[in-house]
Formats: sequence, structure tokens, C-alpha cells
Amino acid sequence: MTIQQKEIRQAQEAINQVILGKGEMVELLFTAILADGHVLLESVPGSGKTKLAKSFAKVMDGKFSRIQFTPDVLPSDVTGIQFFNPKTQEFELRKGPVMTNILLADEINRATPKTQSSLLEVMEEKQTTVDGETMKIDAPLFVVATQNPVEGNQGTFPLPEAQLDRFLFKLNMGYPSAEEEKNILLTYQRNEPMDELTSKIKLGDLLKLREQVKEVTLADDTLNYLLDLVRMTRNHTDVELGVSTRGALAFMRASQAKAMLNGRSYVIPEDVKYLAPYLFEHRIVLSMEGAIRKSNEQIVKEMIEQVPVPVEAGQLQ
Repeated sequence: MTIQQKEIRQAQEAINQVILGKGEMVELLFTAILADGHVLLESVPGSGKTKLAKSFAKVMDGKFSRIQFTPDVLPSDVTGIQFFNPKTQEFELRKGPVMTNILLADEINRATPKTQSSLLEVMEEKQTTVDGETMKIDAPLFVVATQNPVEGNQGTFPLPEAQLDRFLFKLNMGYPSAEEEKNILLTYQRNEPMDELTSKIKLGDLLKLREQVKEVTLADDTLNYLLDLVRMTRNHTDVELGVSTRGALAFMRASQAKAMLNGRSYVIPEDVKYLAPYLFEHRIVLSMEGAIRKSNEQIVKEMIEQVPVPVEAGQLQ
């Protein structure tokens, strides 16, 4: 295990002391940032989405910004604006919160489509344009967006498929178990564990790990299994829109990142199978008949079960 991998492990352990019972979610966040992706957290209010994002930012040695989205937030509030300074009699650039390393886009589905789309260039191209001036954003840029599914359609704007595809994973925090919730109450009874979080990962080390992720091996059988799953989403009778080629590329990179987090230099089929639901559920669009009968989660589960898993593929001697 390299020094950088040890830093990742220490950071995971530190966050697990703050966000109790969500070790799987924490690992998926690290998988996403190593794969150069972004994450959409969805769950009921008060389930720890914002605290998880903030905790993740605290263990990174980088800049952190937060945008609290509401219907009156403008694109310029996200990307920045040129304003006239009466003292200097000149226009000056006021950079937006996207000029950061970790960006928390809180309640993104409360922003208007025009404001939501202002994040597209930032997330995909790692740059932003203000009054015709294009500015590169220093790597890494990691967007963690949250949304509450219980607000219905009043004052919310569902993310279009094109923007959902920009998110590597869509994660549902869910309610904790009875034992986990008791531990949360006991832990937070007198203390705020988040105050004790300190930086564990240097940005330079994170960028080195991203380059190492690209060297993780995929055996031919494992790659074919990944592609079979992707093609299944396009050929299923209940699916109108399947996973795109961009989604397939993200799937491959996420599988490599997961293998590295588990201390391996090669991807195994179980890595691919484990990640498929988090990559597929927000990328497929069901047909009208399919949506009546089943949910995205049920359809994805069926598809994964239908594709045979190769035996011992990806294992290197």
C-alpha cells in the first residue's frame, strides 16, 4: 500500500467517525473522486447528506465552496460576474463558488433549469465562462449535489437526463438502522465529531492516485462483462433510453478506482457488478409501460441478474 493509499484509508476512517453507519457511502465518494466523477446524493431531509459532503471536504487539503440552491439563484451566482467598481471606475471579475476543489451544490433540484445548466460546463469541461472570458478550474474539481425527493413538483425542477449523466453515482443515504441511530445520538450527545476532522489528503497525492487508477488492469473477460451490462440497458424491453458511451467510460474508470481502493492492481467482475446499480439507475429512462410496472431500481436489479458473471476473470497471476 502506497503512502497515498494510506492517506485515503485514514480519511475514510476519519469520516466514518462522523457519519456513522455509512461506510459504504463514504467509500463510494472516494471511488468517485478517484475516477474524476461527481456524485448526486438523494434522500429525505435530515439524513446527513450535507454533513457527509462537508466532512468529505474537511479531509481534503483544498478549497471548499457551497451553493444553497433556491429558485431565485442565477447562473452568475454560480459561475461569477463582471461588476463595475465605482472606486476604480473599472470592471472587475468576481469569481463564483465553482472556482474551488470541492463544491457542495445543496438542493440542486430547487434551482431553475437555466441555473442547473450553468453547472454543466463546469462539471464536464472543468472550466467556466463569464462574459465571454473562459477560465480553467484547477484540478481536482469534485461536485457533490444533494436533492430531496419528497418535495414533489412544488418549487422544484427535476434534473434532465443530460445533467444526470454528468453524475458518476446517484446515492441514496436512507434511514439508519435502530442500532446505528442510537449510536448517532450517543455520539452527538455532548460532542460534535466533525469539529475534530482535519486534512488527511494532499491534493497533489490525490492527483497522483488518479493517474495510478488509469493503470489498473481490466482483463478482456471483465471488460466484456462490463459492456454486456451496458448493452443490456439498451436492449431491455422496459427501457427507452439506456446507458450512453460516456456512461460506459465512467463505469470502466469507477471499476478501476474501486479496485485500487481495495488494494488491487486489477478489476474483478465483482467490482463491476457492485457498482452497476449506482451508475445505471439515474441513467436509464423507462418506457411508459415499464414505468407503470416497475421502478428503475427493480429493472436494474433484473438486468444485472440476467447477465452471467465471468468466473475468475481479471485475476492476474
